[in-house]
Amino acid sequence: MSAAQPAVGQPIPRIALTWLLVAQVLVILPHLLHLPFWIAGLWLLCAGWRVQVFRMRARFPTRLERIGLLVVTGAAAFLSIGSLIGLDGGVLLLVATFILKLVELRSRRDALLLIFLGFFVVVTGYLFDDGLLSALYSLLPVTALLAALIGMQQSSMGERPAATVKLAASMMLQAVPLMLLMFLFFPRLGPLWSLPNPQQGTTGISDSMAPADIAELSRSPALAFRASFDGEVPERSELYWRALTLEYFDGRRWSQSRGAQQWGKPVWSGRGESLSYSIVMQPSGRPWLFTLDVGLINEPNIVQRNDFRQESRRPVTQSLMYRAQSWPQAMREPELPEAIRQRTLQLPELGDPRSREWAQQLKREHANPAELVGALLQHFNREPYGYTLKPPQLGADSIDDFLFQTRQGFCAHYAGAMVFVLRAAGIPSRVVAGYQGGELNAAGNYLSVRQLDAHAWVEYWQEGKGWISVDPTFQVAPERIDMGAQDAFAADESFLEDSPFSPLRYRNVGWINELRLAWDNINYNWQRWVLGYRSEQQLGLLQRWFGTLDWTRLALAIVGGGGLLLGLLALWLFKPWQRERDPQQRLLRRYESLLLRHGLRRDRGEGVRAFAERAAALMPLQAQAIAAFAQAFEAQRYAGQASSPQHLRQLLRQLRRELPWRSTRR
Repeated sequence: MSAAQPAVGQPIPRIALTWLLVAQVLVILPHLLHLPFWIAGLWLLCAGWRVQVFRMRARFPTRLERIGLLVVTGAAAFLSIGSLIGLDGGVLLLVATFILKLVELRSRRDALLLIFLGFFVVVTGYLFDDGLLSALYSLLPVTALLAALIGMQQSSMGERPAATVKLAASMMLQAVPLMLLMFLFFPRLGPLWSLPNPQQGTTGISDSMAPADIAELSRSPALAFRASFDGEVPERSELYWRALTLEYFDGRRWSQSRGAQQWGKPVWSGRGESLSYSIVMQPSGRPWLFTLDVGLINEPNIVQRNDFRQESRRPVTQSLMYRAQSWPQAMREPELPEAIRQRTLQLPELGDPRSREWAQQLKREHANPAELVGALLQHFNREPYGYTLKPPQLGADSIDDFLFQTRQGFCAHYAGAMVFVLRAAGIPSRVVAGYQGGELNAAGNYLSVRQLDAHAWVEYWQEGKGWISVDPTFQVAPERIDMGAQDAFAADESFLEDSPFSPLRYRNVGWINELRLAWDNINYNWQRWVLGYRSEQQLGLLQRWFGTLDWTRLALAIVGGGGLLLGLLALWLFKPWQRERDPQQRLLRRYESLLLRHGLRRDRGEGVRAFAERAAALMPLQAQAIAAFAQAFEAQRYAGQASSPQHLRQLLRQLRRELPWRSTRR
């Protein structure tokens, strides 16, 4: 048996067990937002069992009982999620294992394993939420785990919880400089693995759209993305954020056509003045990105489809920052390819006869496509159409029912109906889905675009002018475009009905709204400068600091900077320049130094009295002065006599006077 094995079987100190229980609560708490709530009951069961074992009122579970707990937990996980594969299933099993390990916690080795597993569970929380608040909160469980690790040691802190957690917090602060150095200089590597997470990020913009879909989305205050412009922010009426185009209509739903999903850059010309801006996009689980027309993103793994939308080669499963440039005056596709013409004229063979007949009538009255579009927009403006988040149900002929009966709908109703009529009149057109507007944060001069800003509008093609965007919603509810969704829907009872605690409900209360915008600004900067710190930003920063950059200089910077930080940390910890705070110990050091100059060194482990007796025997002429100092020091230090550094200092001066000027011993 090795010498290290007896330590493995040592019992767990009480303070370590206490901090372990506290750490488990702090680690598990944020996971309750996305894991089944029965995980809290499992922790209560295991924690109560382990506490009773510590109090000697229960025994450790047998092997059969441990297997039973594991099987029941695995079955509950499968029934709750439906699968044990993927991010949710993997994290649930990891958290459950982290909890079950508590009931078989026998030795220090088990406790160390549980502590290290806790650090890993803390990291998994960033897979679900990487915001600033989550990052700050994660410091609490990490500190508690460090306190448990400190409590495992046999030291004077074993019975002082406050001192344990204070030391843990101090250790974290000492690690901050090295952490910053590694963050700035260490090469930015891609993830070593990727886990599918269909629930990580949601977006109401999907590859198909029924009229009620965007209406449901407009009840969600969730953030879609933030945008910062290099210059002035454009007018709200110009902020149409394209996500994708919907070209195929089956009679009920609009969806993407296969042709629009092909790679290939569309043709556009006459660029004019451009807009430059950066986007910080929230996880959506979808590949498409958001730009103003005509947008271009010159970054790796981002391509442009032939319908002018920008798309990532992979679904966006984590916060993504990219820069884009747009040319609003550009002419889009002055010559329309035949394949696109066929796709943008497609209609079902049957259905909606009244709308088709009306389209032919408009075509006879207005030969020019622009005039026909104008007439259609005037119809929406002059007739009693309404804009509502809760439109009535439509029948089999949905376009006919909307245009001639209900006349109540959302942006998707108007965009879909207008494209149907234009196509029936022989004008190539399509629905564009994306977002419109955004809330301006004056503190950071950026726009916050939320899911409630989801919108649909129309593009139609005209000979010699290319694709032209029009918004029929503006003719019915101009306040939706001019004021934004938040103000336009404020009086609607269904607005934010699924988010009763959203701070947007209280945006009319001045101080609440100011706090909300200030916190949003902090989060935006966190995402932009910390989460968005990728290899391109790192390379630009290092080149500004070091000029021409190569791997040798980068390695020297990391090693040199790390060594400097560790050296400064060591100086701060040991403080060699700082004088001894204990005056008695300081005078004892002077006493030893004085005798050392005369060839007498105090041995390691030798007491003050033994050293004085040895020195007095070797220096009989100074024996009385040596003994006097030693006796006074022992009396003040160990016999309870009041501390008197002045008295010790006088005895030390007396000894110095009696010692010869030069040492007579080697």
